[in-house]
Amino acid sequence: MARYIGPVCRLCRREGTKLFLKGDRCFTDKCAVDRRPYPPGQHGQRRTKFTEYGIRLREKQKVSRIYGILERQFRKYFKEADRGKGVTGETLLSILERRLDNTCFRLGFASTRAEARHLVRHKHVSVNGRTVNIPSFRVKPGDKVEVREASRKMARVSSALDAAEKRGIPTWLDLNRGEFAGTVKTLPVREEITLPIQEQLIVEFYSR
Repeated sequence: MARYIGPVCRLCRREGTKLFLKGDRCFTDKCAVDRRPYPPGQHGQRRTKFTEYGIRLREKQKVSRIYGILERQFRKYFKEADRGKGVTGETLLSILERRLDNTCFRLGFASTRAEARHLVRHKHVSVNGRTVNIPSFRVKPGDKVEVREASRKMARVSSALDAAEKRGIPTWLDLNRGEFAGTVKTLPVREEITLPIQEQLIVEFYSR
């Protein structure tokens, strides 16, 4: 499966909910889900009824699209969560949240996860003073994530920080706006992940 490069608003409409793939646009009247609340395509307005399998598949697809992860890597994350201690679904979400691209998005260095992935790939981000260009790099408590000094003048970074501070920074992260840096205080817990996700359906999908 190749990475999707088409209009991302179609993905939100396909899942029937906002996946926040377009940044601030998702909070305006221009949001495609608000304007056309039905799946894309010529048959999108037909009434459809999902099977039990279809419901679980759609939930898995929704989460993989939120975080921008392909099937092979998503399955790998699930197997790791299933082997670990604790509730499998909550452990899976914690793993996804601790990806470096998602952490940069949560800190407000980018307006979307795709933009955050771009920042990481192009070596604009460092962890503990060392440049990291792997979006799937997993942060841990005590890590310091910051935008490199040469990249702090980028207008997109400043505007994204302004928007993120209005939305709020998760409590498992601590942002230092003046230094364009953030610290991972603790591991993210389920209560802090406010996305419209039913992780148990994903567990049931892979456990069938």
